[in-house]
Amino acid sequence: MIKHYDLIAIGGGSGGLSVAEKAASYGKKTAVIERHKLGGTCVNVGCVPKKVMWYGAQVSEVLHDAKSYGFSIDNQGFDWKILKAARDRYVNGINTWYDTYLEDSDIVSIHGHARFVNANTIEVEGVQYTADHIVISPGGEPVVPDMPGSELGITSDGFFELEQQPKRVVVVGGGYIAVELAGVFRALGSEVTMLLRGQHLLGSFDSVLRETLMEEMINSGVNIISCIQLEKVIKDKDGIRLSSAAGQDLSGFDCLVWATGRRPMSADLALDQAGIDSNEEGFIPVDEYQNTNVNGVYAIGDVTGQAALTPVAIAAGRRLADRLFGGQPERKVDYSLIPTVVFSHPPIGTVGLTEGEARDKHGDAVKVYQARFTPMYHAISGRDQKTAVKLVTVGVQEKVVGCHIIGVGVDEMLQGFAVAMRMGATKRDFDDTIAIHPTSSEELVTLR
Repeated sequence: MIKHYDLIAIGGGSGGLSVAEKAASYGKKTAVIERHKLGGTCVNVGCVPKKVMWYGAQVSEVLHDAKSYGFSIDNQGFDWKILKAARDRYVNGINTWYDTYLEDSDIVSIHGHARFVNANTIEVEGVQYTADHIVISPGGEPVVPDMPGSELGITSDGFFELEQQPKRVVVVGGGYIAVELAGVFRALGSEVTMLLRGQHLLGSFDSVLRETLMEEMINSGVNIISCIQLEKVIKDKDGIRLSSAAGQDLSGFDCLVWATGRRPMSADLALDQAGIDSNEEGFIPVDEYQNTNVNGVYAIGDVTGQAALTPVAIAAGRRLADRLFGGQPERKVDYSLIPTVVFSHPPIGTVGLTEGEARDKHGDAVKVYQARFTPMYHAISGRDQKTAVKLVTVGVQEKVVGCHIIGVGVDEMLQGFAVAMRMGATKRDFDDTIAIHPTSSEELVTLR
């Protein structure tokens, strides 16, 4: 039986749900196809459950600091199972809400594996569906290195399946997922080792962020080993052992976490049946309006290889529906000035160009303002954790093109500064803004 829709979204994550929701608001007949749980990576094995674990880690740090603030607290330990159960209840509640929400929004939910039959036909579990517009938004999945013994490790997906807290953890990778998971493990009491293929954490971030974070993670007790090329993983009587190409052995771990990147979930969509282009990594090229090379087929979210962030996928989905059905032919996402937060310990907030990117693009027109200090909270806590802020400006007017901050509370601090930068704020605009005192955020409007 063939069923026809105005729009079908392949993937029930942030992008697919958003484009379907917006299309339905224009009165269009829409469907979402998802083979796993609704909500995609973000809700089920990404930002939502990760943030709950980060909050738990943050509570652990506050308990540690309580004595410095005059509190006598008998901390009798941490129960991983209790936090996991609370987290899973929260996530399950979101899953249930999605089912009801789609029904109330007149969006058809189709469960199963989608494959293209042709450019306007999708088959799911033997049933074919056609649509005037098809949006590919299947999300991504973690990559596991191809080496002997790699199956002994888990990915970020497996992190959320852990029933008990491992005592000795090794995290392989230096990106934002690696630092977030390593930070949670360490704050909750695990011994943590991080193995980096290169020299630095967060290689694409501004130097002030990666250098400050590396210093603070080392100060917290994380063992960071740089420039290591793993060759194999072995299970022995002492636990998990990792061997490098240079003959270095690291052993005694009870948990190995691979955080070595993600790939798009496009390989089994039968893109070739519809003539849809993809590159060697499986990413689907799109133009500025999310169009693929096939008329009537679009791609949004992680599968495009653009900014792999939930709010970006949501924005792309909504704007695409506005363009297709809302009479807004020029509606599209601006992929510049995308604010990003890394829930590390301490957290990072960043928007715009790094200092290096700005100098490559604008040369001597770049001027940088920065500061590094101990925030008031840590002046009392005794941990002496630093906060660092940097503004990157360009030209005679000193337009702010980069804002980079790391420290307590910056995750809640960045959003307003991102708005100001999108409006074209200059250093003078920052300077003319009255500071909120005493806060760390005031440093961004008092830099000299």
